[in-house]
Amino acid sequence: MSQPFIHLSEVRKTFKSKKEEFLAVSEVTFDVEVGELISIVGPSGCGKTTVLKILAGIHSYEGGTVRVGNDEQTFNPSKDIGMVFQQPLLLKWRKILDNVMLPAEILGLPRKEALDRARYLLDMVGLHGFEDKYPNELSGGMQQRTSIARALVHDPKLILMDEPFGALDALTREKMNLELLRIWEESKKTILFVTHGIQEAVFLGSRVIVLTSGPARMADNLLIDLPYPRTLDMKTHEAFGKFTRHIYKHMGMN
Repeated sequence: MSQPFIHLSEVRKTFKSKKEEFLAVSEVTFDVEVGELISIVGPSGCGKTTVLKILAGIHSYEGGTVRVGNDEQTFNPSKDIGMVFQQPLLLKWRKILDNVMLPAEILGLPRKEALDRARYLLDMVGLHGFEDKYPNELSGGMQQRTSIARALVHDPKLILMDEPFGALDALTREKMNLELLRIWEESKKTILFVTHGIQEAVFLGSRVIVLTSGPARMADNLLIDLPYPRTLDMKTHEAFGKFTRHIYKHMGMN
C-alpha cells in the first residue's frame, strides 16, 4: 500500500515570546490522499490556520511528524503549494490576468505557457472577458474566483484554503461553494479547506477534520459519505443533518 500524500502525526506547535509560551497545536493527526478535498473545522483561534502554515512550511513545529509527498508524488513547497486566503489579496494596480500570472512570474515559468494557462483558468472560474479589468471593478465573489485561479496557475499539487469565503455574504458564499466543487472535480487537485462553518465543512469535504478549542486537538476525522456532485438541496437531507449534529456535539454546541 502506498503512503498517503500528506501525513501528520501528533503534531505540536508552540509560540514563544520573552515572557511566555503559548501552545497553539497539540496532537493533531490525520492523513490525506492525492485528490481529496478535506475540510478542517474548529472554533476561532483553535489553530486551524497554524496547521495550514505548518504544511506550507511557513511555521516550524516542535513535536510530531509532518510529511507532504510520497513515492508517486514528490513535493517542493516553493512551487507545489497554492494558497487562497479569506481576503483575495489582489494587487489593485494589476489587471485581473496579471494578478493571476503573479505566481508564474515569481517562479520564472515560461510566459507563453503561463499566459495560456491563466486564460484557461479564468475561463474555468467563470471570468472569461474580465482579463483586462482591475480588482476594484469586480465583486467580492469575482475577486475570490480570481484568487483561486491565481492559486492554480503554476499547477501546484496542493491547494491550502484559509476561510476563503468567510467575508462573503451568505448567498455568494453558497455559490462559491458550488463553484469550488466544480473546480475541484475538474482540476483533480488535493485541497485542504479551513472554515468556521460546520455546514460548509460537511457540504464540501469528503472528510472533515474536527479540531477542539485551542490548543488544537483532534476531536474527529469524519468520513462524509455523501455522493458527488453535491447540490444545495442535500443540506435538507437527514444524512447531512446527522453529520452536522455530530460535529456540533464534538464542539460542545448541542
